[in-house]
Amino acid sequence: MTAGTDEATRRPWQLSAEARTLLEKFPPRPVAASWPATRQSRQKAVARLLAPPFEAATSQDRSNRKLALLKVLDWLGLHPGRTWQERWDHATGGDQDWRHVLMEELSAAGNLGSRGERLFNILGLGVTQLITADVIRPSPGWLMTTPSPQRIANEMERVRDPAGFARLREVRDAGTFGNATVVPALEKVALILAAKGGTVADITVGDCLDLVRTSRDVFPGPSRSGRHSPFFYQVLHAAGIFPAAAPPTVRMFSSLFAGQLTAEQMVDRYDLACQPVRDLLVDYLRERQPGIDYNTLTTLATTLALSFWKDLETHHPGISSLRLPPDIAAAWKQRLRIKPVRGAAGRDGATEERKGAADILITVRAFYLDLSQWALDDPARWGPWAVPCPVRADDVQYRKMASRRKARMDQRTRERLPVLPALAAAVDRGRRDAAARLDAATAAEPGDLFTAGGVTLRRATARRPSPRVWAEDPLTGKRRDLTREEDNAFWAWTAVEVLRMTGIRIEELTELSHHSLVQYRLPVTGEVVPLLSVAPSKTDEERLLPVD
Repeated sequence: MTAGTDEATRRPWQLSAEARTLLEKFPPRPVAASWPATRQSRQKAVARLLAPPFEAATSQDRSNRKLALLKVLDWLGLHPGRTWQERWDHATGGDQDWRHVLMEELSAAGNLGSRGERLFNILGLGVTQLITADVIRPSPGWLMTTPSPQRIANEMERVRDPAGFARLREVRDAGTFGNATVVPALEKVALILAAKGGTVADITVGDCLDLVRTSRDVFPGPSRSGRHSPFFYQVLHAAGIFPAAAPPTVRMFSSLFAGQLTAEQMVDRYDLACQPVRDLLVDYLRERQPGIDYNTLTTLATTLALSFWKDLETHHPGISSLRLPPDIAAAWKQRLRIKPVRGAAGRDGATEERKGAADILITVRAFYLDLSQWALDDPARWGPWAVPCPVRADDVQYRKMASRRKARMDQRTRERLPVLPALAAAVDRGRRDAAARLDAATAAEPGDLFTAGGVTLRRATARRPSPRVWAEDPLTGKRRDLTREEDNAFWAWTAVEVLRMTGIRIEELTELSHHSLVQYRLPVTGEVVPLLSVAPSKTDEERLLPVD
């Protein structure tokens, strides 16, 4: 599949009607054009930023911050504008790293000085001061992508809103959240304050949605680093920043969680050239929609619009009829049976057999047969599309398909079965090691070293009482939540053992509760037989498993 096709088939982030209603109810704060701090003269701005609470603790830090601040103001002074914000917008209009631009422009103006290399490394300090003092408000996109400054939450907390950030940290201490989760959330809160001004209490629901949307625009695609995580919204909500009517999470109106697509949107993802066939596919999906679930509908749209018709348009430009000549139909079925290998292995044009080719043939055959049947009931609407099906009955061998599918499933089982004891032993060992680390840390005094579970850690010193037990690596200083590690290890072992002993499916496992344990008394002997009740799942039948 080409890059253009990838772009055309990428699912748009479509918001639901409920999400759009919430966006109207909770709008973001407007971006102000001017405010008192950005209208200050250079003299007043410098005097303010060299005084508490902006003043640094050590003389070296004070010297670096003053130098960086003055050079950034010198640079902004080279650009037109009535406020510092207008000068900032004019100075950072390009794509080049702003630090390189500053160095070049100050050098050209003869105002760079003799400490150029040192200056480049500390310029972020000057911009950070201007941001936290609300002299400038960079855009959220710029704040997310700039290499400097980064991690401004600590400075924002120190000089802008200590009470507001303390309120958010109380949410962390009251819950089960670790620093690895909360610190990125506080950074995103700081970005909102940097871009919109004000304090934590001034943040609105709409401000959060703006940040989530900007993150998606600036960094499209999935992110494993948590870059798109909306957890910061939950922290703000738990701290009582939002009104009671605000949803507790952004799931409903986040661009991460798209609303259901309409039939038109499903088909239009593939940019079909033939408008009549495009309209036919939309009508067909609408006709099928009441009788199938949404996932089945999306699969049907992808098969018919992408795997079938888009492929025909790609290889036979100008095609406009469902009546396919034998050579075109044969060529399409042949292409369907292979697909390019993804990843590094496919760089040389390697291909492999498409395992789902038979399912696509069945779907296309059902599409043609449906049109022929519907044409008898409504000739005016469906009659023009009732043509011979290019997929013959002998192209789809249902019994052989089922046999091959069963063979693949059995082969996967045979491949994985030998390593099952190793998996069970690993999760059991992980459970015992995590419990040993937690017990050893609980018995240790803060600051003491202890060895358990194959590692040596130091019991962390807590600044305030916490129900969690924390430890840190004595070499790297990385903190670990031993309470959570023990909890995760226990439930991982539990899940593996239940699946191994019962053979139930993963979706059935997630439905288990204490109500699933029932008993049956034998009428003759009176013996009580414990049973595990498995809720209906794939087979749509409840099962009772005797407990060993």
